[in-house]
Amino acid sequence: MNEQQLHQALQRALQAARAARGDAAAADTLARAGGQSLPGGPSDSAGAAARPLPLQRGRFSRWHADPDPPQEEEGWLITYLDVMTLLLVMLVVMLAFSEPISRKPPLGRPQAQGQVSASAGQPLPGGGGSVVPPIGLPAPSPGPGAHPVERRADDAAPLPGQPAADASSAATPPLGELGDDIQILRRDDGVSFRIPSEVLFASGEAELTPAGRAVIDRLLPAFNQAPDFTISVEGHTDNVPIATARFPSNWELSAARAGSVVRHLEARGLNPTRLRATGYADTRPIAPNDTPQNRALNRRVDITLEPPLRPVR
Repeated sequence: MNEQQLHQALQRALQAARAARGDAAAADTLARAGGQSLPGGPSDSAGAAARPLPLQRGRFSRWHADPDPPQEEEGWLITYLDVMTLLLVMLVVMLAFSEPISRKPPLGRPQAQGQVSASAGQPLPGGGGSVVPPIGLPAPSPGPGAHPVERRADDAAPLPGQPAADASSAATPPLGELGDDIQILRRDDGVSFRIPSEVLFASGEAELTPAGRAVIDRLLPAFNQAPDFTISVEGHTDNVPIATARFPSNWELSAARAGSVVRHLEARGLNPTRLRATGYADTRPIAPNDTPQNRALNRRVDITLEPPLRPVR
């Protein structure tokens, strides 16, 4: 090989080296710009390690739970509390409407208001009933739901089966002529005749005296005018205790006195099915038991004419 050929070979080697160096520089530039290098280059392994794997992450991401799951809203709890509050308010309203609007006094108990005395116009002590002027016997009860009306003697209803024109003249004797020792009380459950125990009995005894039997006989015409009415006899005492062989307490004394009146009425021809005797001892006073006068008021016998009950239809 001559000198000229050797020079040409060196030129070709230098050109090949320059070309190889330029390719390597270009590859490094591309690797820096795109995060990868040519295969087999000096930065090929580093680029492969830093290269993202979108397909593999998408494939396995559904196998793992999200460490930060989204928080659920608790709006349903607020709605539940609103519903419970509404139900509570409705319950309170229903309970308020269920209370009775008015409280009526029980039947059979005399009213304490407006009680006046027929003779002196003064309130009776203890509120046992209202003494009214002489009145006729009451008509039968108007039935359930009707309100009892207090009436004076001039507008009292006639007895059952008796014409209205003859009502004032048929009574023998009139109730106003029964005497001062009998008080006439108009009550919700009928007419009551109140007689002091001293008028009927001796002290501590239960047998009617002759004067007491005469007082009871004065009521017989009124009882005979209302054959359908029940005659209820109530015995009452004061709070002074009694302890005898016959009457260990006031219970026995009051019951025995009521029974004695009932036996006398039966002996006078009244139907025993109409009669009823009850002893209350000192449990129903009409005055405080603090003075002798008040204790005398509490020692009494009440005889009540009660109208028959109408059957409920």
